[in-house]
This record gives sequence, structure tokens and C-alpha cells, in this order.
Amino acid sequence: MEVCVLASGSKGNVTLIQSAKANIFIDLGPTCLYVEERLKELDIDPESIKAILITHTHSDHIKGLKVFLKKYHPTVYVTEKMLLDLQKEIPSFSYQLIEGDFMLEDVFVHVIKTSHDASDSNGYIVEEGENSVVYMTDTGFINRKYFDLLKNRSVYIMESNHDVEKLLKGRYPYQLRRRVLSDRGHLSNIDSSNYLAHFIGKDTKKIVLAHLSEENNTKELALATLYGVFEEHNIHFDHVIVSDQYEKTELIHL
Repeated sequence: MEVCVLASGSKGNVTLIQSAKANIFIDLGPTCLYVEERLKELDIDPESIKAILITHTHSDHIKGLKVFLKKYHPTVYVTEKMLLDLQKEIPSFSYQLIEGDFMLEDVFVHVIKTSHDASDSNGYIVEEGENSVVYMTDTGFINRKYFDLLKNRSVYIMESNHDVEKLLKGRYPYQLRRRVLSDRGHLSNIDSSNYLAHFIGKDTKKIVLAHLSEENNTKELALATLYGVFEEHNIHFDHVIVSDQYEKTELIHL
């Protein structure tokens, strides 16, 4: 299994997961051209992308979808509510309804319901054998009922959206600050760090901090918060990278 975050942030999100039999995207927010260029850097044919898992239908997660679907025709995995949203913009495309956990070629996908101000929203755990990737962004909190399932995974792509103090002192209007901080908003650096301190285990190989706000966060703040929380919990783990809006991460090999 291989993993690469091709873009992450408020302007567009897309992550590539490769198994032995499948090339999968989670979301497709950047332009089709941007995605094609990043895939070319990885020597991957866009035609090989056979499935796209959608987390929710906010534009930074789907706006590149229409053109990519027209050119390459992958199957889109969505809930019924997400499908209704997408069909307003894309009348005809191949889709598969998500009604619970499911197999996709040689990977098993656990569906994690998230809490976001969209019609519906999911996080995912993608498993191939003993390897697994957690993808968790755009949520105000993580339900405790998923905690055991989320423990000791190989890779965590975890939202670390904002620094609370920077957000409160920043330029966002009150209603927008309230939205971001709410239970249907985004995970802060401290939220993300506390969850990761609880989840990671002996089999964890890599953490990717994702969906950082350009306005209310920095890579340095996100990392400092994470390492501070890890120190408090006596956790020694430094295999952490921070995703970028305009550049892909390293290709993570599992």
C-alpha cells in the first residue's frame, strides 16, 4: 500500500491511496489539471484511478470532480445525501452508494461518520491486509464509539485546521469563527493532537497533518502543538509531515 496527499487545505483536497489492485482517490477538490500534474510526477496514469471516495460535498473537496469524471470515468463512492448534492452539478456519472463498510477491490473501507456542516460527511479507514490508512478531516469532533477502531493504524491523515488563539484574534467575522469552532466545524491543532496521542500505537508508521487553514494556522504551530501534547503523554514519535495546499507530500510506502 502507498499513500500520497496530493493537496490539502481550504482551496482543494485530494489524497491518493494505492493498493495491489486499486488506485483510489479520497475527494477531488483541486482542478483536474493540477491532479494530472501531480500524478505525472508519480508516474501514475489518471486512467488507473478507478474509485473516488467522497468525504462531503463542500467545494474544496469536489470542485475538480466534474472534469475528471468526464475524462476518466471512475466510480464515485457517496452516500445518498451526497449523491443528491452532486447530481445538481453533475447529472450523469458512475456511482456506488455507501450504506456501511464495504470492500473495494482488495481493500476494506470502514466508514466513520463525521460531524460537519454539510448534508452528510464521512471519514474513512482504508485497509489492505495489515496496513491501514485513517483519513479524518472536516469534523468538529470524533465520536468515542470509533475510538477502538481508530487505534494503532499505520498512517493517520488527520485534520489540524487551526490554532484557536490565532483564529480568535484573526480577521474572520464572529459567525465564521463560531462555525469553525463548533461541533460541526473543524479540528483545532490541540484537538487533533489529543486524538492522535490517544490513537497512535506500535504499528503506526506516519502521521500527516492535513487541512491547515492558511489564515488561522501555520505548519510550525501545528507541529509544535502536536509535539507538545506528545511530550505530555511521554510519546516519542517524530514521523510526522505536514501536508500542503500546492505540493504533494512524499509517497508513503507501507
